[in-house]
Amino acid sequence: MRQRVTIILTFVVIIGLLVVLNSVTHLQQEKAHDFEITPNRSTYHNGPTGLRALHDFLSESGYKVIRWRETPKKLLGESGKLVTTFVVVGQTQIPFDEDDGRALSDWVNNGGRLVLIDRHLHDLAPESSGWKILATTLDSPSIDVDPGSSDDMTKGITALKPVQPTVLTSSVQSILPSRFAARFSVQPPTEESEATRPRAGGIGPPRVHSTKRVDIDDGPPPPEMPPIYTAPVVHIADNHGALLVDYTYGLGKVIVLSDPYIVSNGGIKLNDNLQLAINAITGRDGVIAFDEYHQGRGVTGNAFAAYFAGTPVLALGAQIVLLVLLMLWTNARRFGRPLPLAQVDRRSSLEFVASMAELQERSGAFDLAIENIYTRTRRVLARHAGLDYNSSRSEIASRIAERSSIDKQKLETLMRQCEEAINGGSITARQSIDLVKRLREVEKGLGLLTRRRDERQAAEKI
Repeated sequence: MRQRVTIILTFVVIIGLLVVLNSVTHLQQEKAHDFEITPNRSTYHNGPTGLRALHDFLSESGYKVIRWRETPKKLLGESGKLVTTFVVVGQTQIPFDEDDGRALSDWVNNGGRLVLIDRHLHDLAPESSGWKILATTLDSPSIDVDPGSSDDMTKGITALKPVQPTVLTSSVQSILPSRFAARFSVQPPTEESEATRPRAGGIGPPRVHSTKRVDIDDGPPPPEMPPIYTAPVVHIADNHGALLVDYTYGLGKVIVLSDPYIVSNGGIKLNDNLQLAINAITGRDGVIAFDEYHQGRGVTGNAFAAYFAGTPVLALGAQIVLLVLLMLWTNARRFGRPLPLAQVDRRSSLEFVASMAELQERSGAFDLAIENIYTRTRRVLARHAGLDYNSSRSEIASRIAERSSIDKQKLETLMRQCEEAINGGSITARQSIDLVKRLREVEKGLGLLTRRRDERQAAEKI
């Protein structure tokens, strides 16, 4: 037994050391600083470059916010029907491929709202009727830049005001971008792209009317379809270019913001950056989906492993599994000669008592159980009172009350209830247990063979 305790204590100490080591490693990883040159724009991330603050604020404000962990192709299926706004922020961990970009453009064309917040558009902003939006980077972050320091991120930058009152700039007095914010320039369509200007109800070349003479009998010419004005609208800009632009694409809308720092954990608290983010993201009712698939949080892998990614839980679980396997292996090996199994003596009268009790319980024969106990108790009470066994219960109760402190009326009532149950009266398991308990209390109060019976039962158990 002492050897087993030593082994158990050894394993407990080893597991405790593993927990401490993994916790220290985890804490050290949490203290690692973000870098603006390699940001983590996930809504799970609570560092300066993450979007945890914006996501939690929108969720707690009552907006329907989800983390989209599937490919953009799923937006065109059943799972994307409720999504009205799709948000892509910053430099993603997994780049968008051609299929993802095409699926995203089709979703916007069908009426979706794309919010793209990045310093590089990477062809994610589709052209609409030949209008192009080009991004120009004025400054690039280095490894020495601290994204958690607003002074470092906004060094030499003055707050920018909206160039015109629009829905996106509602309640926005000024915003404070980082010094690494890009600038957008809008290029008008060329003559070739004019031929593909979209009409109302879809994208395609404009309707060409026939030059054939129309007779009076042919009726009036068909009415002209109202055009869709897809020219980008600049909302915030300075002398270097625009920071916030939106335009119509098909039946949807595309909003581009040139600086992820405005919506990140480190910069959303500055000026009216939060209000601008709310206006851009919550402009349409419905579900708002933040792209987490391209931030490395997709559901293509194991969901359990993805949930605990970056924590010591996975490593700790693997180590515990190895320890359990080691314990099973050591217990299966023999370190000495085989020992015979212990022979258990089953010749105990308590087995018969237990079997009879179980049989009576399953058959519901509570009256039989009470009869077995009450008969012996009545015999002992009669002997203690100096009376015959067939004496009346009132006489027995009266004589017992004279010789002890037991109440005559209670004892007579107990005996009457037991006799009624024996004679076929209705009784439940709870009532039968209560009667037996009261009989044992009477025996204990009178000291009738209790000590001898207890000693005999204790000896039989050994």
